[in-house]
Amino acid sequence: MQTSTPQAPTVVVVIPFYNGAHFIERSVGSVFAQSVPATEVIVVNDGSRPEERAALDALAQRFPFRIIDKENGGQGSARNAGVAASTCEYISFLDQDDFYLPNHIEILVKGIPADEPRIGFIYADLAEADGEGNIIRAAMVKDHTSHHPKTSIFEMLRHDIFVLPSAALVSRKAFDAVGGFDTQFMGFEDDDLFLRIFRKGYTNHFIDKVVTVWCIHTGSTSFDMRMIRSRFKYFKKLVGMFPDEPRRNRYFLRDYLMPRFGRYFMDHVIEAVKAEDPNRAEMSEVLAEYAAIVYANPAVGGRKKLELRTTIFMVEHSPPAVIRAIGALTRLPGVRSLRRLLG
Repeated sequence: MQTSTPQAPTVVVVIPFYNGAHFIERSVGSVFAQSVPATEVIVVNDGSRPEERAALDALAQRFPFRIIDKENGGQGSARNAGVAASTCEYISFLDQDDFYLPNHIEILVKGIPADEPRIGFIYADLAEADGEGNIIRAAMVKDHTSHHPKTSIFEMLRHDIFVLPSAALVSRKAFDAVGGFDTQFMGFEDDDLFLRIFRKGYTNHFIDKVVTVWCIHTGSTSFDMRMIRSRFKYFKKLVGMFPDEPRRNRYFLRDYLMPRFGRYFMDHVIEAVKAEDPNRAEMSEVLAEYAAIVYANPAVGGRKKLELRTTIFMVEHSPPAVIRAIGALTRLPGVRSLRRLLG
């Protein structure tokens, strides 16, 4: 009697595209050079300029991918649109300026646990590179955090999750169960997605291999105001999702969210003051709103609140020259501690 061979899972690769003609050929080329081909490849044009959109048409003459056009809404909404246009069982994302290593899909598909019906995502490591793809460091996920796979909500709140969609394979069932990416974010949508998948009861699996090259350059969203705004939106969403539980001795704001996010909100203002950045007022508003949330929380001690008030006053009322001088002295423990007061 013959036994049937299990059918290989179907995989769609979704690439959000926004005015990225300089990079997209490298990304698309890496997808079509895979040792195990994708079932489908979708590039989502997220409201690019006409000449950038024309570059996609020219590239599609050489590579058989599908183009979906939508109004600009950010990376999360573009990814959601790409997933909605496909019926594949698993989703593999790729940012337009990154690229897969040749065995990316093969490694991740082989890593799908055969006996785990609730698998949410399989993820692997990636290499960091500059904008031209020159490697800076390998295995950056392991360098960043040693907590793999993800098994604790407390670790996922205290630290960046560091599961990168471009180095992950996401189950469509899990993706649909949580409603995909939260489109209010243009940064931190990844952490938000994987945290919600985890909370929904889906499991995850880590593969200790590098499968993707993550190219970081000054045009990346990590370096603009959108990321700063999105970080604060994510912080506020987590504050709402995880109220303190005194009976269980769980104080989420004090013990997890302040240490993770607070220093960033202070640093944004410090750097804006030093550079006399035109966005300083907005960054100061973010810091003030963050401080109000801290002051209103009874679990945060009075000394911590006083230190926060004092530090904010000093930063907000010191001239740029003084802040720059302080920045030059940050190697001194006493001065360095100023940036740690928030967390």
